[in-house]
Amino acid sequence: MSYANLYEVPGPRGIRRNRVLGAAIALALLAVAYVVYVRFDEKDQWAAEKWTPLLRADVWTTFILPGLAGTLMAAVAGVVLAGVFGLVFAAARLSEHRWVRVPAGAVVEFFRAVPLLLLIFFAFFGSYVLIGVNISAFTAVVFGLTVYNGSVIAEIIRAGVLSLPRGQSEAAYAVGMRKSQVMRLVLLPQALRAMLPAVVSQFIVLLKDSALGLIVGYDELVDRGLNGIAANFSNVIPAAIVIAAIFILINLSLDRLAHWLNDRRSAGAR
Repeated sequence: MSYANLYEVPGPRGIRRNRVLGAAIALALLAVAYVVYVRFDEKDQWAAEKWTPLLRADVWTTFILPGLAGTLMAAVAGVVLAGVFGLVFAAARLSEHRWVRVPAGAVVEFFRAVPLLLLIFFAFFGSYVLIGVNISAFTAVVFGLTVYNGSVIAEIIRAGVLSLPRGQSEAAYAVGMRKSQVMRLVLLPQALRAMLPAVVSQFIVLLKDSALGLIVGYDELVDRGLNGIAANFSNVIPAAIVIAAIFILINLSLDRLAHWLNDRRSAGAR
């Protein structure tokens, strides 16, 4: 994907400056990595007995894989529901009717303002007070992920639609389209190309935020993998490194998927 239309192409002096800055940053990162390695080595964090358990199949099948399954289940449910929530409330916020637009805006701003940790906490412990039913930890986590990230996605979609030239909608109305058709056939397809990176970035945040489920005892990767492994083998740092690496691989995969989808949409548009 080319970004030449977004950024000015640097000249010879700019290229030299960028190379010098890149080399300086690389050296700084190498220095930090060396200091971390030395400090960990002084505390015996690279000792074989701390890493050997992470190579055992029973550790993966007992702690890491079940935790990863819990994380992915909550993330997938959250992505689907947050996407639906975002589309519905973005459309409501774009409505011409004040009685629809104002309440929708209040809901979106409320859930954006409240920390996700508190949303999960209140959903789990406050459900009995509000509706007389104790919901599961999974439901509480998915609820929090949905309303918080869905509110952010609603604002991303709304901003993407409003960024389009007014002539797009005016031309659609001129040929007799209804407002729902204008939104679905004209505005959203164009806005999606612009806001796809931001939406995928929010989904990556959603995936990482699923780790907050540990506040209500949800069986996810950080809780099951980190706490379970550390409690049995006293290797918190190695376990944390492995779990962080798993999250990084998943997030990089999502990022590559976003680039692939964007390239396909761009090719289709051409």
